[in-house]
Amino acid sequence: MQDVSHADRAAFASANGVEIANQLIDGSGLRVDRMRRRGRGAGINPSGRYEPFARVAFDDGWNSLEELPPFKTEVQVESPKTIITRNSSPDISFDRSINPYRGCEHGCVYCFARPTHAYMGMSPGLDFESKLFAKPNAAELLERELSKPGYEVRSIAIGTNTDPYQPVEKTWRIMREVLEVLEAANHPVGIVTKSALVTRDIDILSRMAAKGLAKVALSVTTLDRSLARTMEPRAATPGKRLEAVKALTEAGIPAMVMMAPIIPGLTDSEIERVLDSAQSAGAREVGYVLLRLPLEVSPLFKEWLLRHYPNRYRHVLSLLRSMRDGKDYDAEWGKRMRGTGPYAFQIRRRFEMTARRLGLNEERTKLRCDLFTPPRGTGVQLALL
Repeated sequence: MQDVSHADRAAFASANGVEIANQLIDGSGLRVDRMRRRGRGAGINPSGRYEPFARVAFDDGWNSLEELPPFKTEVQVESPKTIITRNSSPDISFDRSINPYRGCEHGCVYCFARPTHAYMGMSPGLDFESKLFAKPNAAELLERELSKPGYEVRSIAIGTNTDPYQPVEKTWRIMREVLEVLEAANHPVGIVTKSALVTRDIDILSRMAAKGLAKVALSVTTLDRSLARTMEPRAATPGKRLEAVKALTEAGIPAMVMMAPIIPGLTDSEIERVLDSAQSAGAREVGYVLLRLPLEVSPLFKEWLLRHYPNRYRHVLSLLRSMRDGKDYDAEWGKRMRGTGPYAFQIRRRFEMTARRLGLNEERTKLRCDLFTPPRGTGVQLALL
């Protein structure tokens, strides 16, 4: 996306550079009409990095742009052969995860999972949040994989590349079925979400939590509803997420708050308030991740920042690059989650000191792995066969 790169350079070139940057993007044909993308996070829908052609909209004189329909959420069925994804990353706390969906209707503009849509021949932009894939056979596959001889039990993370409680879950209920399999097998699970829909499954989660098998993390990036609406347009409001934390903790389910991501120059001023609200809601653990801009996420976020917060554009990018060795993103293990340099150190110390003052993170919930019972359900082949 060379046009966004040119706009970024223009933004830092002169006093009125940000205005020029917006003009460059407007003139490039990248930006999708506001009414077509209403209620969405991304403002552009660039071709995926594996596509041989790049497409932009331009007026050919026939007023055909006015005929383009708005982006509507579409769900296709995906039928994978396996459902548990493995990883060996040293800077995350789990080695396996489940994603009931591909893509996410929440539309968080900063989502580091957006580039995965390029593998499907789609855009990490508006396609990621409107053209979704559901995996209705997830529970059956999970039951089969857990029953394999020699399966080694470790906590499964859900909500890593897509939110399992995004709006379409109300209809598809795939996450609910996955939890039913995990409960039957006494298998530990950790969930990350931005949705208050997680409270729908308090009945299952509370039973699992009573055995030390479940915990939930609610991601709260900001308490500013206006900022949240533009940045995470279809996620639950910050207040609803904190209410979900309270409901979960009252039901005996360990619930933590993740400030993920922290955006320097935009949301880092709220660290103390977010943690104070988390503690008031009943959370006993908190964590954070610094803004990550891998691959196509970088131009998507830059376009969004120019569109909504042009006066902060240079400040935010300058701070971020000071923590990423002068780059938009540094994927090196040990650095990608927290960044480096003085400003990253300041964020870390503020977070740690506030957590200590509020009595947070004094104990970490450890899930049990010793209660596991391999499934013997209808989706599992008989052992003798």
